[in-house]
Amino acid sequence: MHRRSFLAGSIAIPAAATVADMLAASPAAAAAAASGYVVNRAPLRADAFLRLPPGSVQPRGWLATQLGYQLDGINGRMTEISHFLQFDNTGWTNPNIGGWEEVPYWLKGFSSLGYVTGDSRVIAETKRWIDGVLATQASDGFFGPSALRTSLNNGPDLWPHMPMLHAIRSYAEFTGDGRVVPFLTKFFQYVNGRSTGVFSQSWGSYRWADTLEVVFWTYNRTGDAFLIDLARKIHANSANYVDDLPTLHNVNLAQGFREPAVYSVLSGDPAHRQASYHDYDSIMSAYGQFPGGGFAGDENARPGFGDPRQGFETCGIVEFMASHEMLGRITGDPVWADRTEDLAFNSLPAALDPRQRGIHYITSANSIALRDRAGSQGQFQNGFPMQAYMLGIDNYRCCPHNYGMGWPYYVEEMWAATPDNGLVAQLHGPSQVTARVADGTAVTIAADTAYPFGDTVTYTVRTPRSLAFPLYLRIPGWATTPALTVNGAAVAVTAGPAYAKIDRTWTDGDRVLLRLPMQARTRTWARNHNAVSVDFGALTFALAITENWTRTGGTDTWPTSEVRPGSPWNYGLTMGGFAVTTGLGDATDPFTPANAPIRITTAARRIPNWMADSDQIVTPLQDSPTPSAEPEETVTLLPMGAARLRITAFPRIGDGRPWVPLGVAFRIQNRHSGKVLGVDQMSTADSARVVQFADNGTADHLWQVVDNGDGYVRLRNVNSGKVLAVSDMSTADSAQVVQFADNGTADHLWQVVDNGDGYARIRNKNSGKVLAVSGMSTADSANAVQFADNGTADHDWRLIPEGTVKLQATHTGKVLAIQDMSRDNGAQLTQWPATGTADHVWRFSDAGAGYFRILSAYDGKCVDVDGVSTADGARVHQWDYVGGANQQWRLGWTGPGVFRITARHSGKVLEVSGQSTADGAPVTQWADLGLANQRWRIIPG
Repeated sequence: MHRRSFLAGSIAIPAAATVADMLAASPAAAAAAASGYVVNRAPLRADAFLRLPPGSVQPRGWLATQLGYQLDGINGRMTEISHFLQFDNTGWTNPNIGGWEEVPYWLKGFSSLGYVTGDSRVIAETKRWIDGVLATQASDGFFGPSALRTSLNNGPDLWPHMPMLHAIRSYAEFTGDGRVVPFLTKFFQYVNGRSTGVFSQSWGSYRWADTLEVVFWTYNRTGDAFLIDLARKIHANSANYVDDLPTLHNVNLAQGFREPAVYSVLSGDPAHRQASYHDYDSIMSAYGQFPGGGFAGDENARPGFGDPRQGFETCGIVEFMASHEMLGRITGDPVWADRTEDLAFNSLPAALDPRQRGIHYITSANSIALRDRAGSQGQFQNGFPMQAYMLGIDNYRCCPHNYGMGWPYYVEEMWAATPDNGLVAQLHGPSQVTARVADGTAVTIAADTAYPFGDTVTYTVRTPRSLAFPLYLRIPGWATTPALTVNGAAVAVTAGPAYAKIDRTWTDGDRVLLRLPMQARTRTWARNHNAVSVDFGALTFALAITENWTRTGGTDTWPTSEVRPGSPWNYGLTMGGFAVTTGLGDATDPFTPANAPIRITTAARRIPNWMADSDQIVTPLQDSPTPSAEPEETVTLLPMGAARLRITAFPRIGDGRPWVPLGVAFRIQNRHSGKVLGVDQMSTADSARVVQFADNGTADHLWQVVDNGDGYVRLRNVNSGKVLAVSDMSTADSAQVVQFADNGTADHLWQVVDNGDGYARIRNKNSGKVLAVSGMSTADSANAVQFADNGTADHDWRLIPEGTVKLQATHTGKVLAIQDMSRDNGAQLTQWPATGTADHVWRFSDAGAGYFRILSAYDGKCVDVDGVSTADGARVHQWDYVGGANQQWRLGWTGPGVFRITARHSGKVLEVSGQSTADGAPVTQWADLGLANQRWRIIPG
């Protein structure tokens, strides 16, 4: 029996019916039956599981190690390193001072870190902060920074209060402090007295699910009817997630998608609960088509940006985990625990360096270098460095303060009470729980295991006397042949996702052994080019890439670190089988390559055309299967969470479409003959002749410019993946130009020298000679050669962009766009972040004499200077093409892949007006001053 089902021996009992029906029939009896735990009051429906007080569950084994690193890492020592967390200099303890989300984010995780570890320093510091926060409450119930009362349209910004409410709630559960319930009641009275507009503003409008849970928690302790009214008001006026995604911000989605299911506790409407399932499916089917449990959210989830390189914000990882944990308690559906473990084991560890002294903004399923610089080609949505490990206190603020709830919340949610006086093991791992069961007697159950690095969990029950109570154990969805014994006697259990129920009278020392046999298996990501990933149990595996760590800043204690690859990474799997070796490394500290307890070896072949871009960011996946003529190799795979550099979504090797190196392709056209540069007979062989030929559209006529970083470039043939070279590295006139595998020799490097008239010479670094056509021939298949630069027309070449492209302003990284996506003549052209909309896409069409029409792929109109003006600052807009010189543009090479774009009628260049960095800044023409706002990079469309 699967989702929402419990197992009692060989009998399956529907979980939702068992719990919900019992509580709905008699809330008072249910409260008594639940071993003294607070349960939902009417009209709230029963949760499937009951949250245990913080501190009930303690980590052991590798979990204790991770929490130990957290104690001595960023979260545990945040007050030493974050200027936002100065106790006497924040509005959270002194309302007259400013403050926003940093203190609440941090305290939410920090407090639970103390509760689950029992660390006296953290517990004492938590109390100090909570005391300070409680003391800020005003007579009307508001608390915290007074400036937040009017910071949103002269009304309150209540978003920062939301994480603080969770910190306060957890503190009350841990301490029993009698001040908290009146404090929360008073605050919720304040919120309830605001206009409904307060629920629909800014960040908070998408995150009110956070507050709903605390509203219900408070109601269950007071029975105050206004809290039910407040919950209904929140649901009715905040962002609508009922079968809808009202936002694509990754953290908003990670927190907000659960709102309908949380509200279903009050509404009782199955459609509300189902809406959260539907929202999850919508998010993941569009943006989560790769391993690790997350989705592509390098700020916002964006249509067209679903490749595994995009990454998931660290805040998104921990908030998604928290949502899954909450939904698991509400629904009793084991699938939410599976999803929590996926994130916890495969994504969260690599969001930090191994000792939690540095954090990064995004963690990607495919990532082959973590550089301390921004992508220059619009690979990610934000324009700041997001991949290197650093403190990030002021770089991105939220993640360093918020990540701390990840592991502590995982530990707190490993176990829960059940309404029938039992306990349930929801999340697996080494732990110990002490909780009340049966008639309220406290028992302790130790879970001894290396899971997910081992397949067996041994539970030892310690009880002061014989007690009858049910014990539920989650069977993960991947576990197809689980086995369960109690004191050596077998208990029937079926495949997951499910819960196995053992209902018996327990005596001290009873032992339960749960075995979850693991097998290597693959998943195919049909919506991401049929890539494949490799799993073993709850773990996904990544290619073992040598990680070269370099400190680029920070301090010895808090370094900023880049990680670069020291071994090849561009492999596809041949799918020839997997050999698994267990018992390796250190299962108590498993999240580094050296300590990884499990390794898998398998056969693979390199894909030479799959390369990093000039920023050392992995280029996107292409269709699988894809052929490779490279020799088969045996590669090693590591648990994904242990790999900071990782390929986890692999191409599959086989008959299919050849891999094309990503990037804008150019046809290289000779001025003298009008023919384009190609490879004889479309050969893919080393030393194949490079020739000129009439442009007939074959792939060997397409070349990509690869920046060497020193003013030189390599010209890579799209068809073969080989680069433009000179035969035998000759320095002689008329030496044959060929293609060759890129092995780093100087004859593979070329300098583009702009002529100022739309053409350029292409000079070889090794010889100093320029690219020419033998004998100035105009014939098809005439050889391309090198020759001393003597000014003949066959030495001049024009780069013609192929297909659709974007034009990226070099000073901002933003792209040429049409204002408001208008289709009208006269619509202003602007710069805008590359969000993937169709108005950002252009194509170049020959207009003669070395000039181009630049046509919108969105509406077919062209780039036009308003009124044929020749003045500096004249508006550039779109217009139907009528053949005017003000609609014709010349490309002038100014650096690797960067061009000035000159209007034919005026000789002035396309620029972003006033060097503006603003979204929507207008594009105009101006005399060429050599400024960055007048230079455009041509990037893939």
